[in-house]
Amino acid sequence: MVNFPFLTPGKVVIILQGRFAGKKAIIVKTFEGTYERKFGHALVAGIERAPLRVTKSMSKKKIAKRSKCKPFVKFINLRHIMPTRYQVDIDVKSVLKASDLAPDAQKDRTEAKKRVKELFNARYLQKPGNNPGIKFFYEKLRF
Repeated sequence: MVNFPFLTPGKVVIILQGRFAGKKAIIVKTFEGTYERKFGHALVAGIERAPLRVTKSMSKKKIAKRSKCKPFVKFINLRHIMPTRYQVDIDVKSVLKASDLAPDAQKDRTEAKKRVKELFNARYLQKPGNNPGIKFFYEKLRF
């Protein structure tokens, strides 16, 4: 990207406009512009509903239920995202392709969302390690 060189894959961003405004997402791939979208845009995968807090006194069943997140996958204009200082090591690119989100491929889109959901849930249940971006990505944005 000429205008936005810091929007690299794996960067955590906040969506500013539209249905998912105020939600966090990860950039999967950026595009200069295509025939359908003549503006700079990015393929993002984000969390529509963040996992809830858990305590030690909760049962395993309740913890499993509260630890799930609901993802979204979409193309978004680069002017409608705000980058954060965090970078994450979740490899969304391996499970998500731009062709999955074609306007006429609704079945592919739902399959892509399922794959992203499995990836996000698996990464959430692992320890965050030394990456502060993971903790930031999975908690609800307070504003």
